[in-house]
Amino acid sequence: MAVHDLGALRERYRQRLDGGPLVESAGDIPDDATHAHLQRVKTSHRGIGARTGLRHLIARATNQAFLDEICTLPDLEALDLAWPMRAPYLAPLRNLKKLKYLGLASPSKVTDFTPILELPDLEILMIENAQHMTDLEWMRPLRNRLRILGVEGSVNKLQRIPSLAPLRGFAFEALFLISTKLADKDPSPLFSCPNLRFLDTARIFSWDDFDALEREMPNLVSHWFDPRQRY
Repeated sequence: MAVHDLGALRERYRQRLDGGPLVESAGDIPDDATHAHLQRVKTSHRGIGARTGLRHLIARATNQAFLDEICTLPDLEALDLAWPMRAPYLAPLRNLKKLKYLGLASPSKVTDFTPILELPDLEILMIENAQHMTDLEWMRPLRNRLRILGVEGSVNKLQRIPSLAPLRGFAFEALFLISTKLADKDPSPLFSCPNLRFLDTARIFSWDDFDALEREMPNLVSHWFDPRQRY
């Protein structure tokens, strides 16, 4: 594996939304804006629902009232609920029928992630430091829909995952598992993911299992396949 292949694939698949300059009031977003980056300060989010031209939104300090109003935007295609995400209920997301990208950073109050399953066009799902997400079982219906999946921890806290078994047969091209701890340490569910091209993980498998993964999936790229990472 060439270093440039690794870097190019990481850049290709770890997509970051460009919301433009950070503002602290919905009133500072132009009426005709298609991209926005808004940090709520008290009730400064009020009025975001009037920016109906928005396609991409980075929202910070999202409480439930902020999320409820975001979910009235009819044409939103990409939503990054950046840290700190404080809304407890994801049910309003069901209204975002055109959403292709969803990011959740430290959704500390969310206990039910299943409303995500009702986003018909979702292709990219990035979840970070979801302390109440105890397994991946709920994701099974996304098997044939996602192109990119990230389930990751934070700088200071690992995301604990019992098993990758619920991801068996997924059609995704890229999987991100940085800052994670995998209880069963079993890579074999990934053997049945025919399109998987890029794997960016913590060292969640043994070296023998990384070797087995490389043998089973010769087109897969991971920095752990580089012997220099083992010393």
